[in-house]
Amino acid sequence: MPSSTTVKKELPPLHQILIIGSGGRENALAWSLSKCPDVKEVWVAPGNAGTNQHHRCSSLEIGEENFEELLKACKEKKINLIIIGPEDPLAAGLSEKFRDQGLAVFGPSTEGAKLESSKAWAKTLMNEAGIPTAKHWTTNTKKEALEVLNGLQKALVVKADGLAGGKGVTVAESINATAEAIYDTFEGKYIPPSEQVVLEEKLEGPEVSVFALCDGKEMVILPTAQDHKRLKDGDKGPNTGGMGAYAPTPLITPEGLENIKKTILEPALNALKKKGIDYRGVIYAGLILTSSGPKVIEFNCRFGDPECQALMPLLGPELAKVLQACAHGCLELAPELSTKNICSACVVAVAPGYPKSPRTNEEIKIDLQTSDNLQIFHSGTKMDKQGSFFTAGGRVLSITAQAESFEEAFNLTYKGLLEINFEGINYRRDIGHQVRNS
Repeated sequence: MPSSTTVKKELPPLHQILIIGSGGRENALAWSLSKCPDVKEVWVAPGNAGTNQHHRCSSLEIGEENFEELLKACKEKKINLIIIGPEDPLAAGLSEKFRDQGLAVFGPSTEGAKLESSKAWAKTLMNEAGIPTAKHWTTNTKKEALEVLNGLQKALVVKADGLAGGKGVTVAESINATAEAIYDTFEGKYIPPSEQVVLEEKLEGPEVSVFALCDGKEMVILPTAQDHKRLKDGDKGPNTGGMGAYAPTPLITPEGLENIKKTILEPALNALKKKGIDYRGVIYAGLILTSSGPKVIEFNCRFGDPECQALMPLLGPELAKVLQACAHGCLELAPELSTKNICSACVVAVAPGYPKSPRTNEEIKIDLQTSDNLQIFHSGTKMDKQGSFFTAGGRVLSITAQAESFEEAFNLTYKGLLEINFEGINYRRDIGHQVRNS
């Protein structure tokens, strides 16, 4: 693949796209990119039961770990752009493998993915770059972590250092709960044992998500979003991968977003460049809006899920070319990304027992007709030979709607959910409570 210093006059043709992943994020990306000019086919490996439901989208039954088969498919399909959705293959170096074969990839290298795959590494980078974040302590043993806790005598946030599928963070409510989380994280009670555990001060304020598309040098900022992590109404219950989202959030003004770009996103990209990392992909900043200004809770190296489902319907048909330009390291050649000035609402339906032990293989009845402003994005689904849908994961699918107001958008979303049914279906009834009147 050409280096970032190569001078280009225009982007190459973009007809065939391959997306790696099987969740709602990848389903929404495929749906959005299939609508872009000149794109003839969007392939998703391995995809899910909803992939083939979208126009010009097709699934490839190849796992993200099967590089040789993925490479073979890229050659056979004449793929012009690869987009790697989940964090695990990015951390494992899948983007480098494709780039070494001369392919254009949207997704950072293993080193760049450390923004997400190592909480300790990301914290060090933030401190070096002067990026506002919570005070933290990186500990290597239970004894060391407990000594920090005993010295501070207050509840802390406990984070496993590596990837944990959204289950590696505990926001403890007491000193005893913090100590219990330290034991659980080091010993691997719910996730693989962590060799390092990061302890953080608790910050107060609303949480928001900001996404930047990067080409290694420059960036394009997407509309802001707000996720809902807790399982139950009222933001109660255990943390999940995400129960719903809305975009854009009125909590961040245009001036506030410009400030976030200058104090958080650009310093992060510059810090990566200083380390010799050519970061071509998403920088996802999970922020908390404190009384002293926005601070980073964590960085991720990919689109959020379900924020991606809420964002994609707001983005213009230039998206494919913008992602391609990022992959080639030349955003200056991309058209300006347009956005729709409307509200987008997303609610996730989950399987019974989620997040600890979701029950799967329940038949899904879908009577909902999608439209230009109402979408179904599949996540944990599969299809049998007769064409029936079944649950195949914790987060099963999401309904997303757009309207002139959040009230109307969420009304459409929740009305749509009444047309979806499977045994034990569960979803929050208060997603977007921050922007709704009821």
